[in-house]
Amino acid sequence: MNDGNDGNGGNGGNGGNGSGNEPIRVVIADDERLVRMGLRVVIDAEPDLSVIGEAADGAEVVPLVRELRPDVVLMDVRMPGIDGIRATEQLVGGMAEPPRILVVTTFEHDDHVYDALRAGAAGFLLKRARAEEMVQAVRLVARGDSLLFPAAVRELALRHGADGRREAAAGRGPIGRLTEREGQVLRLMATGLNNGEIARQLVVSQETVKTHVGSVLAKLGARDRTQAVIAAYESGFVLPG
Repeated sequence: MNDGNDGNGGNGGNGGNGSGNEPIRVVIADDERLVRMGLRVVIDAEPDLSVIGEAADGAEVVPLVRELRPDVVLMDVRMPGIDGIRATEQLVGGMAEPPRILVVTTFEHDDHVYDALRAGAAGFLLKRARAEEMVQAVRLVARGDSLLFPAAVRELALRHGADGRREAAAGRGPIGRLTEREGQVLRLMATGLNNGEIARQLVVSQETVKTHVGSVLAKLGARDRTQAVIAAYESGFVLPG
């Protein structure tokens, strides 16, 4: 679960961000009550995390999030009524400062996960993940990082990116606006390296890497690293292997 700073600020909620005294505020959205209970137990056991609300479907979670303003939403993608993909779209597109959304899923290669990432989720977490992985994932996305599993994202993007690859082959699209150095940074982002690791690879400062990451996101019109990496794979700019 290697990841890095997006270079575009902190979280979207109004609660804590893990750097002060206030706990990170979490809302859980899942149609299975036992799953919600399990996630609550794991999260509330940590002194810097707090579950402030639960929802059984996407129709419930959207107004709940608007009311409670959490920092992170753990979002199941497969729910009755409004699914997690549509709920993510509504939150990301309809709030000035949306929370960070972490998709919770059974299968990492689920096309619904890919659609949720494209809709604006910061990453995904497997339901079978260990407790320590879950709480670390919440902390990471709360502070503005993206949670990437490069192999899984690559497989999903390649399956969906034929049109983008044709566009890139024709020399069109935003990828073509990247400088050589920005392209290097994007390729390293796609492998899951964080800013410090990229800095060591390129023998530059972390501040320089942060500047390049911000430029990559701006040129690609990407909200965060996840969106940029998806664009890189879909366009064929980053190839499998």
